[in-house]
Amino acid sequence: MIAIGPLEPADRATWQELFEGYNTFYERTLPAETYDEKWQAFQANENIHALCARADDKVVGITHFFKHPSTSGPDVCYLQDLFTAPEARGRGVGRALIEAVTEWAKLQNCCRVYWHTSEWNDTARRLYDQVAEKTPFVHYRIVL
Repeated sequence: MIAIGPLEPADRATWQELFEGYNTFYERTLPAETYDEKWQAFQANENIHALCARADDKVVGITHFFKHPSTSGPDVCYLQDLFTAPEARGRGVGRALIEAVTEWAKLQNCCRVYWHTSEWNDTARRLYDQVAEKTPFVHYRIVL
């Protein structure tokens, strides 16, 4: 059984291991102070939020998300990060985390939840194609 809930202080090491796995997957490395800063922000639960999935009392998945204004309607929720431990994949962890963020967004009166993933992330996209609508938008960025 998968249980979704907040990250507890005792989850710090496992959360960082999973978040490092997420960042490694996307071929980036974060400095240690970024992990410290984000952990504190998630514990404060004010501007950015985190949930975890537990199976057999072990954290096996994480998601990070936040609400922000939209110029075209009510606020929206951006699901920024989602990662499942390799040994827990295919067990509904990702789906349960997306559902939990969606429920949170409804309670916050958001009009939609959205996220991005890499075009080559076939495993995740199989799930995303089942639970959400793929939009035709193209993503651009300027790194500062």
